[in-house]
Amino acid sequence: MGDLFRKGIEEFNTQCFFEAHDTWEELWRETSGPDRLFYQGLIQTAVGLYHLTNGNFRGARSQFGKALDKLERYLPTYHGIDTVHLTGEVRACLVCAGNSGAENIVRPDPPLKPEIRLS
Repeated sequence: MGDLFRKGIEEFNTQCFFEAHDTWEELWRETSGPDRLFYQGLIQTAVGLYHLTNGNFRGARSQFGKALDKLERYLPTYHGIDTVHLTGEVRACLVCAGNSGAENIVRPDPPLKPEIRLS
């Protein structure tokens, strides 16, 4: 795994979603082929979580849907990431974003702490 890839995972796992997005976007710009779509799915996941934590539920749902469309193509693992676990995390976040609204914010119990697990 490259330095930017690992750095993005560390940022994501410490809930620095905006930073993870920036890091992976830098990597995405330099990439072609199947990796490019995979990185875009990671970026969209991070952006969705950024939106979710800031109360932009519509934006979160949009990004999570796009991310799932891409990441589900890379099951069960890709580049050492447990993509089965990751897509499950994205689905849980999508449900949370769908059940939340400006007037009725649903806080999951326990709180969502999405994590990228390495296989």
